[in-house]
Amino acid sequence: MADAMQKDSPQELDLELVRRVQRGDSTAFDLLVRKYQHRIVGLIGRYIADWSECQDVAQDTFVRAYRAIGNFRGDAQFYTWLHRIAVNTAKNHLVANNRRPPLGDIDIADAEQYDVGIRLRDTDTPEREAMREELERTVMQAVEALPEELRTAITLREVDGLSYEEIAQKMQCPIGTVRSRIFRAREAIDAELRPLLDVQSATRERSRP
Repeated sequence: MADAMQKDSPQELDLELVRRVQRGDSTAFDLLVRKYQHRIVGLIGRYIADWSECQDVAQDTFVRAYRAIGNFRGDAQFYTWLHRIAVNTAKNHLVANNRRPPLGDIDIADAEQYDVGIRLRDTDTPEREAMREELERTVMQAVEALPEELRTAITLREVDGLSYEEIAQKMQCPIGTVRSRIFRAREAIDAELRPLLDVQSATRERSRP
């Protein structure tokens, strides 16, 4: 029982996904991106004020992480490793654009406060069902509002379940472009979802004894 519980820990799940990536499973890295992209964008936002720049630097962070993941041995937690890459990428971006990076790095515990990824953890209730339906409507509306190339990429990925390689062939563009489009599409969708999730989080806080 203890072993099963340990395998279900976030750290163990991350490590398993990393191992899958190291074995060549690119979809496992996609799961890691989805899990941590909010935190990474929020972290980078502490260094860089412009939102579009934050997204670009976050994308660069994940590209660097993907290229370096073969060297990840699990000595530290995956997010600790990713946090370090994000900080270095943000600082390098500032230097490359003739801007001075901050003198001190942002502590990982402090950065955790800026995580906007919120899961629906409540038991099934009429309120949660209504929230789920509203979230689904919001997602559909957000997808429809995307530029065509982003909408196509995210639909091929999330609905049709195609690999990045297959999407690149269908859209006749490099895999890196596919990753960028999917990342930007998810950011746009999440930006629409965030106010709903913030309301839900506030409601949960008020309901606590």
